[in-house]
Amino acid sequence: MEWKGQRLPATAKWQRRLRQSQPKKPTLMLTVILTLLRAVRTVFTAEFAAGAVHWFEDAYVREDTPVLGRFMARANIVHHHYPRHMTRHNWWQSSWDLCLLSALIVLAAWACGALTWEVWLFAILAANANEIHKWAHRTKAENGPVITFLQKMGVLQTAQHHARHHTDPKNSHYCTITNFANTVLDGIRFWDGVEWALAKTTGLKRRPDTSIRGHGPGPAWLVEYRR
Repeated sequence: MEWKGQRLPATAKWQRRLRQSQPKKPTLMLTVILTLLRAVRTVFTAEFAAGAVHWFEDAYVREDTPVLGRFMARANIVHHHYPRHMTRHNWWQSSWDLCLLSALIVLAAWACGALTWEVWLFAILAANANEIHKWAHRTKAENGPVITFLQKMGVLQTAQHHARHHTDPKNSHYCTITNFANTVLDGIRFWDGVEWALAKTTGLKRRPDTSIRGHGPGPAWLVEYRR
C-alpha cells in the first residue's frame, strides 16, 4: 500500500509503471467493430482484384493475344454481344480461372505462414466473383429467394447496377460483387486514369468493342451464339 509522503520501493514503482504502460484489452464492441472493418476491407480488396481482371480483359485482351486470347477474348466478346449467354454456364464453367488464381493465393499465403481468415474470405469472394456476376444477369425466378433477397438488401450487386456496364460505351462498372466498389472507382474515374497512363507510357490502346452501337459488325463466328 502506498502512503502519502512515503517513497515506494524501486520494485513497486517499476511494477506500477509496467501496469500503466500495458495496453488495455479491447472491449467486445470494439473487437466486433474492428473485425467488421477488416471484413469490409477484404471484400473491397477482393472486388477490386476481380474488377481489375474484368477491366483488363475488356480493354486489352484480343483474340490474337498470346495465351490469354484463347481463354478470355472469345468469351468476353460473346458476353458483350449476348450478356445472358453466360447464364447457361454451370459454376465451374463460370469460375474455373478465378478459382485457380484464388487457390494459388491461398497456397502462397500458407507457404508464407500468413493464411488468415481474411485470406480465406478474399479467396472465396474472388473465386466466385463471376458466379455473382452471373446472378446479376439472371431473373429473380432463376436466382431464387435467397440470392434475390441479398441483392435487394444491397449485399450483392443488383441487375440494375450491373446493367450500366452493358450500356454504351461499356467502359465502367467492372466490379461485380457489390454496388459499392464501382461507385468509388468510377466516381474518381480510376479506370480511365489507368488507361490514359498506359496509353501515354506504352502506347497501349483499348480493344475495339464491336458490341457498342456503330462499332460493329462483330466476328463472323458470333452467329453460333444467336440461338
